[in-house]
Amino acid sequence: MSPPATTAELRDRLWAAVADGDEQRAVDVVHGGLSGGASRETLLLDVIAAVQEKVGVEWAADRITVAQEHAATAINERVIATLVPGRRTGDGDDVPLRGRVTVSCVDGEWHAFPARLVAEVLSLRGWRVDYLGAQTPTPHLVAHLHRTVPDAVLLSGSIATHLPAAHAAITACQAIGVPVLAGGRAFGADGRYARSLGADEWAPDARSAAAALDAGLGRPDPAAARQPVDDLPHLADQEYTMVVQSRGQLVKQTVLDLETRFPGMRAYTDAQRERTAEDIAHIVDFLATALYLDDAEVFTVFLSWTADVLDARHVPAHSVVTGLDVLADQLRDFPRTLDLLRAGAAVLDRRPASDVPGPHTSV
Repeated sequence: MSPPATTAELRDRLWAAVADGDEQRAVDVVHGGLSGGASRETLLLDVIAAVQEKVGVEWAADRITVAQEHAATAINERVIATLVPGRRTGDGDDVPLRGRVTVSCVDGEWHAFPARLVAEVLSLRGWRVDYLGAQTPTPHLVAHLHRTVPDAVLLSGSIATHLPAAHAAITACQAIGVPVLAGGRAFGADGRYARSLGADEWAPDARSAAAALDAGLGRPDPAAARQPVDDLPHLADQEYTMVVQSRGQLVKQTVLDLETRFPGMRAYTDAQRERTAEDIAHIVDFLATALYLDDAEVFTVFLSWTADVLDARHVPAHSVVTGLDVLADQLRDFPRTLDLLRAGAAVLDRRPASDVPGPHTSV
């Protein structure tokens, strides 16, 4: 009899199945690991989650299509459903019920996979979990908390542009006495944004989240309710508000000005123009988020990631600098905003020049 597969071998086999779009083989790989002695938690976090992360890396590198990325994610979701059908307590053994928690994504956040993993791990460890899924509006989240009175809310966010909504959710939950444990890439690799937005705790992964709950979060004092400007006094300058309110006009004018600078853009198809406008809108959204947090890194990290993605697609990433220049012309009366745009341009200027001539399907 052959020895049980190692975690690394299971990851490789699951990736091969997912990349082929073979759902049944993916299920068989994971259940084979379970039969071989791997715990459900290990399969969730060290196999399925690792493969899902690779799916994102492969998409960014342009080695799989958007459709393949969606199909792979759907397969991984269904594999999880077969691995943990219904509520379980422990990995095959009953464990005492530890308490009740709510796991939810920030309003606007569609990337629910990380939150799903946390919910399943906590359930395996004996927590009663109310999993609310993707993009839960804050009023509905608060209404649920009033009804269920959980020990904590675990708030998940993957995209930094949702941090203002996360801030509103954090303060709303705490205002009714429910502590918030924040997690996900949106809150920064070191949790800095969770802290600046007033979360009670931050966890980088599901195991850390479980440990934080075991240690106890304590309940916030509803009488100490606060406003966003209390946590982020720089918001008093209104630059964030003005950029958000003018978002549509900023995007429209930037596209028009880019056409003036690059006449070839006038020959773009409708699809190319739409993609260019989407790219500019993302830039404006991340610029606004950096203003909200008063943190240039939110903006510069996004621009660096965008440049990597564009390079992988043979799009001249350096031309994004021109888009930043156009935005700076429109926002010249906002000093913090101009500082952020200059910081973003400086990061892109330090990248090697692309050998792709002129703007392509994006700025």
